[in-house]
Amino acid sequence: MFMLFKIPAAFIAGLKVESVTSEAASVSVKKKWINQNPFRSIYFAVLSMAAEMSTGILCMGASYKRNPAVSMLIIKIEGTFLKKATGKVTFTCNDGIIANEAVERAMTTGEGVTVKCASTGINEQGEIIAEFFCTWSFKTKTKT
Repeated sequence: MFMLFKIPAAFIAGLKVESVTSEAASVSVKKKWINQNPFRSIYFAVLSMAAEMSTGILCMGASYKRNPAVSMLIIKIEGTFLKKATGKVTFTCNDGIIANEAVERAMTTGEGVTVKCASTGINEQGEIIAEFFCTWSFKTKTKT
C-alpha cells in the first residue's frame, strides 16, 4: 500500500542539497507545477523549507554524535520576501561556526543555548529573493 504521507515534503517540493561543509550549506529549489502558487512563483512555504533546511543541516552537523547527546529544535523562523521567486533559487547559510559554538556552549554549561542563523535566497540572475532567520535551540540530553 502506497502511503503519500511517508514521502518527505522536501522531496515532493523539489528541494536539493547543493553543498555542505562545516561552515556553510546551500539548498536549491526550482519552480515547478507542484510548488508554485497562483501567481506562478514558488510558494512561500517551499522557500521557507529551503531556507530552514540550509540552516538545519549545519545545526545537525554541529550536534551530530556529541557526548553527551545534544538535542536541537527550531523555535522561530522569520522571513522577508524581496522579489518574485521564479526559476531556480538557492538558499545559503554561512553560520556553521556559530552553530558549532552554540553546541559547545550547551555542552559546557548544561544550559539551553539559542542561535540565530541567516539564510539568503538568490535567483539565477544573482538577485536576492528572500532572507530568512532561523532560531535554533540546543540542549544536552539528560539520562533518566
